[in-house]
Formats: sequence, C-alpha cells, structure tokens
Amino acid sequence: MADRSLESVSLPLEVRARLAELELELSEGDITQKGYEKKRSKLIGAYLPQPPAANGAAAVRCRLQHSEGAARRMLRTANIGVCDIREAAARERAASTAGNRPLFYFRFGVDQALPQERRTPVTPSSSSRYHRRRSSGSRDERYRSDVHTEAVQAALAKHKERKMAVPMPSKRRSLVVQTSMDAYTPPDTSSGSEDEGSVQGDSQGTPTSSQGSINMEHWISQAIHGSTTSTTSSSSTQSGGSGAAHRLADVMAQTHIENHSAPPDVTTYTSEHSIQVERPQGSTARVAPKYGNAELMETGDGVPVSSRVSAKIQQLVNTLKRPKRPPLREFFVDDFEELLEVQQPDPNQPKPEGAQMLAMRGEQLGVVTNWPPSLEAALQRWGTISPKAPCLTTMDTNGKPLYILTYGKLWTRSMKVAYNILHKLGTKQEPMVRPGDRVTLVFPNNDPAAFMVAFYGCLLAEVVPVPIEVPLTRKDAGSQQIGFLLGSCGVTVALTSDACHKGLPKSPTGEIPQFKGWPKLLWFVTESKHLSKPPRDWFPHIKDANNDTAYIEYKTCKDGSVLGVTVTRIALLTHCQALTQACGYTEAETIVNVLDFKKDVGLWHGILTSVMNMMHVISIPYSLMKVNPLSWIQKVCQYKAKVACVKSRDMHWALVAHRDQRDINLSSLRMLIVADGANPWSISSCDAFLNVFQSKGLRQEVICPCASSPEALTVAIRRPTDDSNQPPGRGVLSMHGLTYGVIRVDSEEKLSVLTVQDVGLVMPGAIMCSVKPDGIPQLCKTDEIGELCVCAIATGTSYYGLSGMTKNTFEVFPMTSSGGPITEYPFIRTGLLGFIGPGGLVFVIGKMDGLMVVSGRRHNADDIVATALAVEPMKFVYRGRIAVFSVSVLHDERIVIVAEQRPDSTEEDSFQWMSRVLQAIDSIHQVGVYCLALVPANTLPKTPLGGIHLSETKQLFLEGSLHPCNVLMCPHTCVTNLPKPRQKQPEIGPASVMVGNLVSGKRIAQASGRDLGQIEDNDQARKFLFLSEVLQWRAQTTPDHVLYTLLNCRGTIANSLTCVQLHKRAEKIAVMLMERGHLQDGDHVALVYPPGIDLIAAFYGCLYAGCVPITVRPPHPQNIATTLPTVKMIVEVSRSACLMTTQLICKLLRSREAAAAVDIRTWPPVLDTDDLPKKRPAQIYKPSNPETLAYLDFSVSTTGMLAGVKMSHAATSAFCRSIKLQCELYPSREVAICLDPYCGLGFVLWCLCSVYSGHQSILIPPSELETNPALWLLAVSQYKVRDTFCSYSVMELCTKGLGSQTESLKARGLDLSRVRTCVVVAEERPRIALTQSFSKLFKDLGLHPRAVSTSLGCRVNLAICLQPHRLGKLAEQLCV
Repeated sequence: MADRSLESVSLPLEVRARLAELELELSEGDITQKGYEKKRSKLIGAYLPQPPAANGAAAVRCRLQHSEGAARRMLRTANIGVCDIREAAARERAASTAGNRPLFYFRFGVDQALPQERRTPVTPSSSSRYHRRRSSGSRDERYRSDVHTEAVQAALAKHKERKMAVPMPSKRRSLVVQTSMDAYTPPDTSSGSEDEGSVQGDSQGTPTSSQGSINMEHWISQAIHGSTTSTTSSSSTQSGGSGAAHRLADVMAQTHIENHSAPPDVTTYTSEHSIQVERPQGSTARVAPKYGNAELMETGDGVPVSSRVSAKIQQLVNTLKRPKRPPLREFFVDDFEELLEVQQPDPNQPKPEGAQMLAMRGEQLGVVTNWPPSLEAALQRWGTISPKAPCLTTMDTNGKPLYILTYGKLWTRSMKVAYNILHKLGTKQEPMVRPGDRVTLVFPNNDPAAFMVAFYGCLLAEVVPVPIEVPLTRKDAGSQQIGFLLGSCGVTVALTSDACHKGLPKSPTGEIPQFKGWPKLLWFVTESKHLSKPPRDWFPHIKDANNDTAYIEYKTCKDGSVLGVTVTRIALLTHCQALTQACGYTEAETIVNVLDFKKDVGLWHGILTSVMNMMHVISIPYSLMKVNPLSWIQKVCQYKAKVACVKSRDMHWALVAHRDQRDINLSSLRMLIVADGANPWSISSCDAFLNVFQSKGLRQEVICPCASSPEALTVAIRRPTDDSNQPPGRGVLSMHGLTYGVIRVDSEEKLSVLTVQDVGLVMPGAIMCSVKPDGIPQLCKTDEIGELCVCAIATGTSYYGLSGMTKNTFEVFPMTSSGGPITEYPFIRTGLLGFIGPGGLVFVIGKMDGLMVVSGRRHNADDIVATALAVEPMKFVYRGRIAVFSVSVLHDERIVIVAEQRPDSTEEDSFQWMSRVLQAIDSIHQVGVYCLALVPANTLPKTPLGGIHLSETKQLFLEGSLHPCNVLMCPHTCVTNLPKPRQKQPEIGPASVMVGNLVSGKRIAQASGRDLGQIEDNDQARKFLFLSEVLQWRAQTTPDHVLYTLLNCRGTIANSLTCVQLHKRAEKIAVMLMERGHLQDGDHVALVYPPGIDLIAAFYGCLYAGCVPITVRPPHPQNIATTLPTVKMIVEVSRSACLMTTQLICKLLRSREAAAAVDIRTWPPVLDTDDLPKKRPAQIYKPSNPETLAYLDFSVSTTGMLAGVKMSHAATSAFCRSIKLQCELYPSREVAICLDPYCGLGFVLWCLCSVYSGHQSILIPPSELETNPALWLLAVSQYKVRDTFCSYSVMELCTKGLGSQTESLKARGLDLSRVRTCVVVAEERPRIALTQSFSKLFKDLGLHPRAVSTSLGCRVNLAICLQPHRLGKLAEQLCV
C-alpha cells in the first residue's frame, strides 16, 4: 500500500535520496529487512495518510498470534507416529483378535483402501511433517538444513537471470535490476472467519477443500521460479487446530527450486493413478484429499505464510535469502564447456524395451500370539522364565569359550546399567542422561557380551544408543566425521568396557584426550563391579513398541561424511518379527555370528532377533578369524548350529585354509546367511564354498544371500527351502548393457558378462519397486536397472538432524510413466542398484555409492576391483587391498585405481601387472583408467575393521599426498572430450607445454614464497605499520634522498621529489583537505591526476589527513565523451566526498564538451592542488588499526567490468615488503618504471614501493612514448638501470616503433647489457610472441633473453609471481 500511495505523493528530494540509499544498503545486505522497513516508514510516514482501522489490525494480529500459539501447543502435545499406516499395521498385529489381516490389499493395479477406522492414510505432507519433528534438535553444521537450503536456492534462482545494467564493482549491487516476489500479487484468500476454529478436520479424516487455498498454492508455485509443489494433505484430526495452516506451511516448505529433483504433485491425481503390485490380494479405491481453508498473513515481501509463523521470523528469513554477494555466474562466464568436444551418444547403445514394472509385495507378516509387544518385554520374559538359558558365548583368540552370558544375567545386568545411567550420572536435580537422550557405545569387536548388556541397558532406560567403533588414535581415518555425528546427536556420555577403557589412548596425566572433532565425553564403564545395585523398588518402565527412537546406526557416505540412521522401536520390533518369519527362527536355536555385532546384519541377527526368540549366539571375533579362518566352521560342527551369519570374505578364507579336514560336518546347518550377497561378485565365493563342502554335508539350498542397507535394514533374503531340486536364481548379464542401465542376457562364454545371483524375496510386510537413479523417481521398465525402493514399517526413519536429506531418501514417491504416483505411501531409497526378476526374485548388481558415470556410462567400483583382482593379485597386491574411485577431469569422471604393493614385488613386475590390469579393464568394461597407482604395503588409511578408507584415500590422491611407489597414467585412453583443435602454433612454446601438461592430467608443482615473518634483515621500515609513518621516518633520517625522478618526452628530468619534499607537500595537501574540503577521517577522495609527481603527493596527503584515496585515470582531452563517464562512475561507486586534481583537468571538467557528457552539478566538490596552503597540520593522522582501509583500487577489465578492491594498511605494507625482498630494492638502487599508475601493481610500483624501500624510481609516463618510442630504453641505458618494469602496451610500442632503428640506437650508445630483470606487468593472458619478439629484436643491444619475464597477478592478488633476481643471475654476471 505504501508503494502505491507514494505515486500520488511528492516526496522531497532529500527523502528520495535517503530512500535510494536505503535500497542500496538493503541490496548489499548491510541492513536487515526489518531495519529497512523501520527506517523507510520513518522517512515516508509524515507524507502518507494514517490508516483509520489500526485497532482492527491489531485485533487481527492478536488472533493470529493466538492461533500460532495453539498450533504450537498442539505440535508439542500431539501423539506423533512414524506414519499412520505403520501404526495401524502394528495395532493389527498386536491385537490377537484381529486375525490374519494383510497389511495391504491390492489387485491388478487397483489400490483399495482399508476401512477408515482401521487405519488412516499417510500423505507425503504428513509424513514430511513427522520427519521434520523427529529430526529436530542438535544439527550437524556440516549440513545445511532443508529450510536454509531452500532459502538460499530460492534466492539464487530469483537472481539467476539478472544482468548488470552498467559495469559495477565486485561488492556493489545498487544498479542491478531488482526483481522480487512483490511482482506477484497473491489472489484474495480471505475467508468468512479468521478464528482458529473456523476450519477443523473431522475425526474420520474427511478431506475439506477451499478454492482460496488452492489459488494460494497456485500463486506460490508461480511466484517461486522453477518450482513444483508436491504434497498430499489430509485433514487435521487434532482438536482446535488449523490443519489447513499446517498444510500451507508444508506446501511452502516442500517447494523445490530448479535443478533439484522434486516429488510430483500428487494432489492432482485420483484413483486412476493407483499402485500396481504383483501377486495382489485385494483392491480398493482411494481419493486424494485436497486443501482446506487456511489463516494467512502477509510478510514484508508480500509472501503469504501460515499463521503459526510470526512475521518477524519470516522477515528475518526473507532478509537472509538476499546474499551479500551476487552469484558467481554473474561475474564469470565459463566457456570452457563450449571448447570441449561434445560426445555424441552411441546410436547402437541398448535401450530398455520392456513394459513398466509392477511393484512387488512380500508375503503377509503373520501375527503370532506369543510374540512380545517389545524387545525389552522379550528380554524380561526370557530373563525371568529361563534365566539359565545361554544367550551369548564369546570366544578367545584360541577358539575356546571365554564367557557365557545367560538370559538371566543379561536381564539383571541390563537393569543395573539402566539404573546407573539414569541415576548415577550427574546429580538428582540435574542428571546427565535423561530418557530420550543419546549415548554412544564404544566396545571392541571381541567383547560382544559387554556391548549386549550396555545396548539393552539403554533400551530399558529409554536412552538412545549410538554404537561406534573404538578410536585407536587421535588421527584415525574418518574419526573426525564420527565426532561430528556424536556432536550433532548431543552425545555427552560414552559407555565402554573396562578393558576398552584401559586401551584407549591416554595423555601424560592419564586422562583420555578429546579426539579430533569429537564432543567432550564422560567415559562410563559398564562392568558390574563398577555399578551400583538398583534398589528393590526400582524397576524399568517397559512399554509396548512405539515410535520413539530405539537406536541410531552410523553410516559412512561416499564422500566420507557420517550420517546417523534412526530406527524406531516399532520398526525394531517389526524387523525382528519379519526376520523371524523369513528365516524360520525358533526358540533355543544356535546361531554362529562372524559379523560385526554393532551394526547391520550382525546386530539384527546376533543381538536383536536372537533375544526375541531366545536363541543362543556363538560370536566369533575377527581376531580369531585372522588366526584361524576355519574357526566358524569348527564352531558350527561343535555346537551343531542351525544358522551361521558370514560374509563371502569369510567363505573365501575358509576355502584357502581348508586342508581336507575329516571332522567337518555341516549337515546341521539349515541356513548360511551371506551378509554381502548384494555384492554381485559374492557368487564366486558361494559356488566355490559349495563345491568344496558339499561333500561335508552342506546342501545347496542352505546358502541364503541377503541384501541390506542402513536406511532400509534388511531389503531381501533368500528363504531356506526343503526342496533341494529347486536351483537358486541366477542370471548372466551383458556388462556392456549394464553400463547403460539395461538388462541383456548373454552367454557365459563371453568375457564381458556379469553373473549375478538372487538375494531372495521381498521381506514380509514390505513393498518393493525399482526407480530411475537420476531425476524424478520414475518406475523402471522390466529390463531396466534402477535403485531399489522399499515401503515397510521395518525400516529406518530418518537421518538424525538432517531433515532435508531425510526427505530425499526416506520420503520417495515412485511415479508411473503417466506422471502419477503408484501409491500415497512413502518409499525409502535403499542405495542398491538392481531389478526384480521372474518369480519376484530380487537381483542386486551394485550400490549407488560405488557408481561411477564415465562418458554417460555407469560403472561399478566393485566390478573394477573384481577385474583387477582377477589378474594374479596374490603376486603383486598386498592382501588384495585395492581402492577404486573416480575424480573429475575436464567435466567428466575418470577412474583411479590405488593398490598396496607387496614388499617383495619388483618395479618391473609391478609395471607388467599394471599394464595387464589396464588391458583387462579395457577389454571387459570398455573403459579407460585414468591413473593406476601402487603404494607401499600398509600405507593406505584403514577403517576401524581393517578395510581401506575410500574417501580418505581419494582425498590423499587429490592432495598429492598419496606418495605412490609406482604410477601408470593413461589419460589418452579415458580423456576423450579434449578441447576443440585450435590454430596450429608455428613452434612449441612454454604455454603449449603447460596446456599439454594440464590436459594430460599432470599436476603443476606447488610453489610458495618466502615467509615474511621469518626473514631477518636490516629493514628499518619494518618496524612501522603504516606507509605514512615510513615517509615521516625517511623525511627525518634521509631528508635529501631522492625518491622519484620524472622524465619528459625528451628524456630530461621534468621534476623530482626527495623524502622531505614529499613529506612537506603531503602535509599541505592534508591541511587543504581538512580546511577547504572539510573532510574527516574515513572519507573517500578521488585523485584525478596525470602520471606524475602530483599523484604521489596527493596520495600521501590523503593518508596524512586520514582520508581514503582512489586513483582515477583522467579523461582524455580528445575523447571526453567516452572517457569522462568512466571517471564519473568510479567517483559515484566509490562514494567519493571530494575530487582532487590539477588546475588544467579542473578546467577540462568544466568545459562544454564535458558538460555535454556529464552534468557539472553532479560532481562532488573539486579541489585544485596547484595552489596549496602554507600551513602545517596540527597533527598527522595515525590509523588506530592496521586493518583499516588504506586505499581503494578500481580498474576496468577488457570486457568493460568495473571492479574495486579494498586494501588495508596491513596488506599494503606486507605487499611492499614482499616486493622489496623479491626484487632486492634498497636505497642505493634505481628502478625504471614505465606503467600506468592507476591500479594494480603499476600503482604500487609508481607510488608506494619507493617510500617503503627507499630506492629511486625513474618515472616514465607511457603516454610520452607516443612521441618518443625510444624514451624508455634510452632512460634505462642512460641511468644504467638493472631493474625495469613496463606493460605489454609499452613493449609493443617499442617493438613496432623501434624495429628498424636498432642500428641507429646502437650508434647513439643504447646499451641494455646491464639490465638484470625486465618485468612485464599485466593482468591479462601472457603474450609469448610479443615477449619473444622483443627479446630477439633488442638482443643486439645487449638485452639478455633471460632478463625478460612476466609477472603473474590478478585483481585480488596483484603479484602472485614476480621475477626473482636468480633468473637474471646470468645477466648480472655479464655486467661484472
């Protein structure tokens, strides 16, 4: 309203100017949105009519705040579940009278709903709200939250298409075309009542709709560029709450910005887009609910938000959306991609041809009457009914039983741990651990009993355990990321065993040091002798399984970051029930566990499901497997175990260690669970193990591979069958087709094939489908490879503290080819690549973390490792330790292989093996290897379990810290998108060699200059922090020493300055600035002078007065129309309060030609320095802080872009000192300078270096060379200068103007043999041909070719490299 009313009100000029300044400050981010509006309202408040209904508006705000508080109270008191369908299914299984009701009913692609009183459908919006609540709390700062990410992305998208109207400095945005959401006017969404009870959902979940809310959703989708809104809202069932307001907030929170894959808008789909599932059992139709009315309010940007978000918070969010700096793309256009050859897709590449797949549902999860309501209840049952039944048996390194943990001991000791955690840490008033808090479990791999007691103690205390590995040193690979996870979870207590506590690294005082990146922890030993006995009247509160978090399992991502997957208690119980049904577990069975009991399959079978079924677990530590790889087979025979949990690695090493032992009998095994069955190469170990031990009683149907992931828990498992005639499923697939994501059956005779085995069927009570790995989660075709997704109760819930990543992984809605979702229930990404084959068998061909996309084709790291290991690994690779990853080179991924070399392998043998590996990978995978490196044994970073830490290895490779002993690089075989051919150069120069090295992938050696702080010399100027102090010191100590000599076009001295002359002249200029200009310290002053002495004096006069000088090139008298606007722009952008110049330029600014280009009245006050006062200042200004601003460096690039750089006093002094040391500048030296003194290194050499170093600078204005091209070289020869600086334009002028005058110059006595360094100062591309021509042309005059060099600099760092004196050593010897 204020903007509209301003059109009819004429504001004074000062008010409009102040408003423009406020707009500028807001665009730069100097003030917040709230501050902007407050100041703006004060300025224009007196000129606008007062609104008559202020009290009414206040009443509306009160009602909105009341509604907001009610909504928040409801959120705190609501009973939040994982999702309604999961909760309903759990209630159905828990009720013994419910019968065997299936979890889902589907028939022939029709989705039929269960009765509303049984379960309420879960919508994407409600599920996302659940996850946002669950993941609130301490957040890992390494990750941006979804709200912050969406805010930043929205701001970037909003400013994406902005272009600069005129050249601007790097930190200015005042003239950028502004666009905001104010341009979009929201439709009228007012309703009849604003009371919070006006819209309420009924108890049956009946959907309500409002045209106003739908219009609002449509307006939001239009206002946010490139976004798609995806949500399906259900009516609120909470009393007194505004469900529509919640839904509107979810619409805004779930709005995605472009370049982000967004879930579809499921609100537009009805029952015709229902799920399609194989093996259906029922059908029903369900209509997607719509939005209801919502209470809205408007923020400062005109964006409607829900009433539960306050206007102040929304204004702060809107302000944070405005970045202080424009996006990099506005200042930098990367045309490198245009130079690269665009690879054309192979016209013969295979494409999927099958029909769209159908989602596969596992069998119904049965309801057993004696199943416990929770895992703690199961422990209580077995601990009281069968206290002497063995629960866990641990082994020592000799294979003998070390300790037997019974169910009675597990029950009593877990109660003891639970009591001490809650009551013995901290004080009674302030306990350290409360129910719901997170604690970490740090136990070694050889002590499963202590871990089991601590884990169940946490469950009984309702504390969330976070199991991690034992840190061995303070610098373990990945230890810092583990610490970030613990910090984000708010962990303050670590439970550990006595032996582990003693083995932790200690400081000299005996304390456990704080590991890198870890929070401060209290280490608590859980042995019974260290714990207090709970009182008799204390008993843990055992509840039925609910939606509280049971435990958090850590997961290491591809980039090395560590995430925490939260598993709820209902998911934990349901997963145990599903495993019990799938594996056919019964009471008192014996299971041998070789896996890590702290996570994954080892935890699920050996710690959790075993207790639910009162099973006896024989735990084999990894230390025993190293000594005796056959130990797990021996324990199966000894205990007549029915089940064994192993990895294909354990099967392989058992085969290697097998020596026809006669006492082996595996007939008792009914199930051999292969935990890494998702690895397609595990089939070789399974087949070989079966061939050897089939004669020992092992049956084929016993081997049961399974697939799992931290997010989806157990994805699929092969069921043990009694039918030995039914062979397991396997397929021979073309590896060439797999690289394109297509399934093509091939013959085993070919080399480039991948034989895969099934991992069984979908878990009971779960639905599985396969979606495309990239972009929108669209269902794959039947002959297409995709990422497996699961919808079930027995899955993880979220990534702790990362709601944005949670939404992308745990809230996926697969889409059909027509664009509709297959169901309204969210799926979870498993991170596994595969497909569902005939009979519902699941096949896995790789993992998303190991996926490498090279030239548009997908390759799996496990496949590359398997091929490399197939080339005689035992002779060359140390213990088969190979790491495969990809690096980005020329906008594409390149494959890198790193392996540990055996100590006894020679260099020649290693190179032969490397060559064969490259050939094998090329022939089998049809892909080239960028780099194959061999490192010494035991040098690659290790994981806590002894494997290779992939992300740390990749980081070492990128940093150049891998230190390989043998390297074989083949960039020509993999870098196929080389830059387009350029014009052929007549000869190969340094630039061609550098470009060739970059293209071939070679690293340029890192170089660093000398440390300024460590060099000791007799530099007396070093003790002064400011250049003004250095000038005063030189004026006192060496007053008559000449600092500057200015030459005219005839080569004679036009003017000169000694130290005391410059000092006195600077004092007079300072007096003029303070008295005539009325300037204060910190004001900006534009110096518009021709190259000469006046510019230098004016600069130091500004420093004496405390002003900030800005050197500006004066307008050209013959071209005022085009050069004067640039001067005006620099003066305006720099906010100069005054302009100092000579009398001649002052007249030029007032001329008719200048008035035609720039209005004279718009100039700031102009001071003429030709007539200076004779007074001295009362005192010379001294900055209070070296980091304050010394001067502004403005320059215009070749593209016409104006950029300004702020230089502090400290940076100026350090820069001058580095140049002094690099060029060996001393008071006895003379340096010839032929540069423009207005920006960059030219300004520093012209104005600053002589004052700091004390050397004499012979100043030659480049404009004088237009009349006398030989002026610069004659001056160098006349003054016998050893060091000179010039520009490319000066060098080009000399080359063209003096090319035919070398003989006459030689006759005139021009001698360049004393020149040691001739440095070309430029901020553009190196002009090799020009420097070579210059060197050849003046070689006959004594100029040595090695004396000519080029400085390397940029706008931020003016002199990255400057020619050191060592390169001119030969020229110096010639002068002696």
